[in-house]
Amino acid sequence: MSLTTPDSNLYLAWKKFIETGEISENINPEITDAWKRCVAAGVDPLAGRSQFILDNAKMREVLEDHQELIDLARPFMNNLYKFVAGSGFIVLLCDEHGYIMATIGDPDVNGDTNELNFQTGALWTEEEIGNNGVGTSLVMRRPFQVTGFEHFCRKHHKWTCSGSPIFNENREMIGILEMSGPVEKTHLHTLGMVVAAAEAIEHQMQIHRQNRELIMLNKRMYNILNSVSDGVIIIDSFGKITHTNPALERMLDRRLELRGKAIENLVENTLVIRDMLVSGKGFKDVELTIRNGTTLSCLASGEVLRDEQGHITGASIFIDTIKNVHNLVNRFSGAQATFQFEDIVGESEQLMEAIRIGTRAAVSDSNVLLQGDSGTGKEVFAQAIHNRSSRANHPFVAINCGAIPRELLDSELFGYVEGAFTGAKKGGRPGKFEMASGGTLFLDEIADLPLAKQVALLRVLQERKIMRIGGDRVIPVDVRIICATNKNLLEMVKKGHFRQDLYYRLNVISITLPSLKNRRQDINLLLNYFLQKYSKRMGMPAPVIEPQVLHYLETYSWPGNVRELQNVVERILNISGGNKLTMNHLPPELIPQPAYAPPEPDIEVPTLEEERKRIKEIQAQQETEEIISLLAACGGNVSEVARRIGVSRNTLYRKMRQYNIME
Repeated sequence: MSLTTPDSNLYLAWKKFIETGEISENINPEITDAWKRCVAAGVDPLAGRSQFILDNAKMREVLEDHQELIDLARPFMNNLYKFVAGSGFIVLLCDEHGYIMATIGDPDVNGDTNELNFQTGALWTEEEIGNNGVGTSLVMRRPFQVTGFEHFCRKHHKWTCSGSPIFNENREMIGILEMSGPVEKTHLHTLGMVVAAAEAIEHQMQIHRQNRELIMLNKRMYNILNSVSDGVIIIDSFGKITHTNPALERMLDRRLELRGKAIENLVENTLVIRDMLVSGKGFKDVELTIRNGTTLSCLASGEVLRDEQGHITGASIFIDTIKNVHNLVNRFSGAQATFQFEDIVGESEQLMEAIRIGTRAAVSDSNVLLQGDSGTGKEVFAQAIHNRSSRANHPFVAINCGAIPRELLDSELFGYVEGAFTGAKKGGRPGKFEMASGGTLFLDEIADLPLAKQVALLRVLQERKIMRIGGDRVIPVDVRIICATNKNLLEMVKKGHFRQDLYYRLNVISITLPSLKNRRQDINLLLNYFLQKYSKRMGMPAPVIEPQVLHYLETYSWPGNVRELQNVVERILNISGGNKLTMNHLPPELIPQPAYAPPEPDIEVPTLEEERKRIKEIQAQQETEEIISLLAACGGNVSEVARRIGVSRNTLYRKMRQYNIME
């Protein structure tokens, strides 16, 4: 419905307020409140044209700050104007302070547009031109319509103004959308149209913001995928590859066009991946094999991707090579070499010769056999060789062949798969050969390796491949072997206690480390080195040594070699508290006792029967120790122990009763 005649009652109420300041009844209190604000602001009711206009520089700044709003609002302003085109209406977009930023509308309405000043940069607040669709909406912070005589300023009485604030996602006002036109064209739905347009602008801004956030998120995800060290494969719900990252290409050592191909074209044994796409349950740390001309063993974890309805749309799979995983584990578990040749203390000719050969051995990849008494520093030499070699940045893994029970050696060296035996860890476990791949495997006390295990070691050294216990997959390994022993391996070969073929495999480069008693000139150097080292660690000054003490240390035989000297220095420092070292601080075993020759006992030659009895006792003791060790390793599982020994359960129970072994 159009209002074609002025509301005379409203006009009289306006005139009364202007002349007397009195408020008439039946007038919208929100309008009269606005009139009061205008009076308080000193607005001239006979004026109404905006006199405050931003200069060009300030206007450019306002437009730049609101460019996104202007661009998004303009299409809605055009659509709004289409409904009133040709009827004298003007659509305005103002900023949150009331400055006009954009207008769309008829060029002139009965010549009155210039009278009200609709130009860009004009200020349309209540304080400037009285209450209006822009200024009053700014004050009320909600949509508002001012029509005809409701305006405080007379020049606006010919106009109807409908304004609606525009808010951002934080409910902060960022602008005003307003439509002004001839008062006789006022319609009940004018304000509703403006409100709908303002809400549409807000919605469009929200979409625009979400799109911008999605673009930023995609860029971040892309950067993350490109920067992570793990290989990443993204597949769709059908198992087809949609994305890969550069790390995967480096892992494969070539660039492959994988997009659109089924995951089976790249990965073997994909059952766990297919199960994930069906069940929606991810997996962690599962061994997979990638085909890349050759096979590449990897550790993989996967997670499903879902849409907003929770439907599975695909999955992401993170992959790292087993070699990289082992390197990381070795680094944090201490499987790294720390000693260099420069850390070896001594100047004797024998030691310098050993260092010379070790330095030459480091540039080779041949196997090394270190021989020497206990405590001569064989592992120090092994680490120094590793650190001087091309494998220095890869693992150094040490294993003492004499310290591991015979039945556990295979799993320690070669690893096992899940379910290989009772007590096997879920997911299996890699052996020392896998852990050392790319680096050095140090086999200490190699002479104590049982003959049956020597065969398995020889096969690995020949083929450079292993197979985990219980597994059927051949795993290539690239390791440099350094062995150490304090026994005469060649003599053991002659006696049949060590395989001759393995001996020659290991003894490519032989280095003999001298005993400390054979390089006495180094004792003083080592003594001072250890004194400085442990004094610093204990926070005390290095003590002075009495000449007699030094004499005893230099003439002692040192059966425990450098390790024994190191132990003695630490012990006497703890006892002396950093004071002068005297004879009283030396361990008793270092001080020679008076010569005493006890009478030699009569030597009795045992009879054949006594010797047989002694041998049986030794065998029984060894068998007892083996059963006890296996029971501990198998968690008390008698059946498993019987299987490993190769006897029946009844036989094992009989032996346990015989040797008084409790379950």
